[in-house]
Amino acid sequence: MCEGNQTEVTEFLLLGFRGLYKYKFLLFIVILFSYLVILTGNLLIIVLVSTKDHLNIPMFIFLKHLAVADILISTTIIPMMLDVIVLEEKRVSVSGCMVQLYLFFLFGFVQCFLIAVMSYDRYLAICCPIRYNSRMHPQLCLKMVFGSWSLIFFVSFEIFLVLQLEFCGQNGIDHFFCDIGPLVKLSRSDASLLLLVDFIMSIVVVFSPFALIIISYICIFFTIMTLPSTGGRRKAFSTCSSHLATVCTYYGTIMMIYSPPLDDNSLSMNKFKSLLYLVVSPMMNPIIYSLRNPEIRRTLQQIVRRLRGLN
Repeated sequence: MCEGNQTEVTEFLLLGFRGLYKYKFLLFIVILFSYLVILTGNLLIIVLVSTKDHLNIPMFIFLKHLAVADILISTTIIPMMLDVIVLEEKRVSVSGCMVQLYLFFLFGFVQCFLIAVMSYDRYLAICCPIRYNSRMHPQLCLKMVFGSWSLIFFVSFEIFLVLQLEFCGQNGIDHFFCDIGPLVKLSRSDASLLLLVDFIMSIVVVFSPFALIIISYICIFFTIMTLPSTGGRRKAFSTCSSHLATVCTYYGTIMMIYSPPLDDNSLSMNKFKSLLYLVVSPMMNPIIYSLRNPEIRRTLQQIVRRLRGLN
């Protein structure tokens, strides 16, 4: 219970990008354009994989679900962020804040597992090509996708601990969305158990899939190096280059978030790191696969030629 004359907080005040409001029009345009690119690019991936039979293979099925997660995590945060930029601050109820944090955790964790599953698919395709079709069958793909989305149960436990936090008096969050770090700092409760669970969850859900990705690519690298011809090595590497670029983009931004601040202006740096994670990675995935993947590139070229023929 809140003590003295302190009142229990029923809503939070998102302070957004204080100090950058003289550039808010430019910031709004950049974020809005990035969000439109995220929606357009990832929706295009979803539609192509869902409607084109030759793209209905495990790698692109996983890519379709990654595109869904990219859209959902961006939509969870960016519209409210745009509102914060325009209004220069944003009031959000405690329950609304918790829902946003829950969805942010869920879709972020789903991204980690889907990218790891895609690395396992590339491992089988390159290291075990003869047994690829028998191992990566539709039932296994469905189980992997379902397993990635079933993380809702793990996230629910951490959010339950967040709901136990008590907020009294101050309600200003120096961020553009309800992130766990600012909430813990604002709370008057003992958050040691929550921080421990968050640390364990980060290892299990974020860095364990990354370890699986590293192991997969070590095996892939040594397999490619044993191929006798340069052309064969180049072809094998091209089959996983798009996914490798996605891994570098996604985990590059994740590592920036978890890296310790180098100066005292840590709050501004955390906002900048979060912005990269929420905008750059979901925006780059469809661009990477559209430019580097020959199947999707050919499909897009066919669609463009058909549209030109209609004109």
